[in-house]
Amino acid sequence: MMQGKKKWMGLLLLAVMMGVTGSVLLKGQSMGLLWDSMKHVRPQFLLGGLALMFGYVGCEAMCSHKILGRLGHRISYRQCLGYSFVGFYVSSITPSATGGQPAQIYYMSKDQIPAAHGALNMMLIAACYQTATLVWGMGIWMLCPEARNLGKGFDLLLFYGAGMMILLTAGMLMVMFLPGVSRQICEGILRILERLHLLRNPGAMRAKLEQQLAEYARGAACVKANPGLAVQVLLLCLVQLGMLFSVPWMVYLAFGLSGQGWIQVAGLQAMLTLAVCNLPLPGAVGPAEGGFVSAFTAVFGSGLVMPAMLVSRGISFYAFLLVSFTVSIFVHLRTRRQARERAIQEMIATQPGNRIQAVRGYLRSSGQRHGRSFTNGAV
Repeated sequence: MMQGKKKWMGLLLLAVMMGVTGSVLLKGQSMGLLWDSMKHVRPQFLLGGLALMFGYVGCEAMCSHKILGRLGHRISYRQCLGYSFVGFYVSSITPSATGGQPAQIYYMSKDQIPAAHGALNMMLIAACYQTATLVWGMGIWMLCPEARNLGKGFDLLLFYGAGMMILLTAGMLMVMFLPGVSRQICEGILRILERLHLLRNPGAMRAKLEQQLAEYARGAACVKANPGLAVQVLLLCLVQLGMLFSVPWMVYLAFGLSGQGWIQVAGLQAMLTLAVCNLPLPGAVGPAEGGFVSAFTAVFGSGLVMPAMLVSRGISFYAFLLVSFTVSIFVHLRTRRQARERAIQEMIATQPGNRIQAVRGYLRSSGQRHGRSFTNGAV
C-alpha cells in the first residue's frame, strides 16, 4: 500500500511541477507567436528525434538482453524492451533517477528471472550508465568549451550534478571491487547514525546492508568472469546517451536553423543533463526546462528558444512518458496472462490435493491476493 501511495504522490508532484514550470516559463509569452513558430517545424526531424528516444530505450534493453543472457536466461529482446519502457515510466514519475529499477526487477521476476539476477542486471547497467555520463561530460568539457555555458546560476548546479555522479560511480565501483573497505565505511556510518538515534531499526538496516553488499559482490564476480560484457554494456550506454543528447540537434534542424554544429548542440544538452539528472524531482521537471531556456538561447535565439524547449522536452520526456506508460500496461497484462497460464499448467500436472497450491501460487504471482496491480502500486 505504501508503494502505491508513493507512486501517486510522485504523479501528483510531477503534475504540480509541470503546472508551476509552465506558468513561470510561459508567463508573458504570446501564444500566437508560439503557434506561428511551431507551424514551420519540419515534421521529419521531429520523427527523427522520436526515433532517437526509441533507440535510447532500445540500448538499455540490449544491455539487459546481454547481461541476462550471460546469466543463463533465455529471454527475448522484446521482453527486455518492455522492462526498459517500464523503467523509463516509473523513473519519470518518481523523484529518483533509479526509481524504475525495482519495477524492472519486479517484472523480470514475473518472467521467472530470480530477483538476485534482476538486481545484478540493473546494478551493472547503472554503473556503466553513470560511467558513460561522466565520460560524455568530461569529453564535452575538454573538446567543446562553448558547451560549458549553461547560463547564469547553473555553474553551481553543474558542479553539484557532476560531484554527485562522481561520488555515486566511485561508490559503486568501490563496493564492487573493494568490499572489505566498503563494509568498514558503511558500518562506521551506521554506528554514527545509531548513536545519534537516527535509525529506527539498526538490525534491519545491517541486514539490508549485507544483502546489498552480497549483490555487489555478485556483480564484481560477473564482471571478472566476463570482462568483455562490461565493455559492451559501457559502449551501449555511450551510444544511448549520445541519442538522448542528439534530440535538441534534431529540433534545431526541424526549425530550419544552421550555423551550429552537432557537437555544440549535443554538448549543451550533455552538460544540462549532467547538471539536473541527480535532482530529487520527477523527470527533473522545472530545472530541465528552465536550464534549456537559459543554455540554448544562444543557439535558438530568444524568439525560438521557448518553442524549441517545448518541442525538445515534448519529444524526450512528455511524449515518451505516454509511450512508456502504454507499453508498461501491456507488459503488466502480459505477465498476468503468463502467470495464469503457468498456474493452469501446474494444476493439470499436479495431483488433485496439490492443485490448491498452484492456485495460491498464481494469486501470489499476479498480486491479486493483496489487491495489487500495476496501476495501484505493485511496482
